[in-house]
Amino acid sequence: MPRKLRITLAKRGVSCLAELLEKEAPRTCDAVWAALPQAGDAQHAKYARNEVYTMVPRFAEQEVGLENPTVTPIPGDVVYFSFPGGMLDEEFKQDKGVAGLPGVIDLAIFYGRNNLLLNGDVGWVPGNVYATITEGLDVMAQACHDVWRSGSVGERLVYERHSEA
Repeated sequence: MPRKLRITLAKRGVSCLAELLEKEAPRTCDAVWAALPQAGDAQHAKYARNEVYTMVPRFAEQEVGLENPTVTPIPGDVVYFSFPGGMLDEEFKQDKGVAGLPGVIDLAIFYGRNNLLLNGDVGWVPGNVYATITEGLDVMAQACHDVWRSGSVGERLVYERHSEA
């Protein structure tokens, strides 16, 4: 039976289910699964387009590296990014509450089309696609769009194991 995540926008009370892509991204799936639950302040991307994410402290004993990477995520992609401390702008890190960390993990969901992971400061930013949303993408997309329109203040993005029992 495939392992699944429940991903929730807590303030909005909206969840979706995502199936891990264990054949395509086994190291990333194992690292994320072992570290669950994970949660943090939800943010909406400025440049990548249709992305909601949270940043959390690094949790893997050894960095997983790139696997199943993309710079053009599609709706329903669940993506893992690892950023070393020096890669992110200091003001950005302070705003996100991760300024003192040696690096961070960005856990993201993509809910719409035409995404491009290109940062004007550093260039292409590939991420590991490690899961795909299989249930609830439509309602999650509406809630994510509301994060864009209404703001992310007070919103939390929560990742946890889903059990079908």
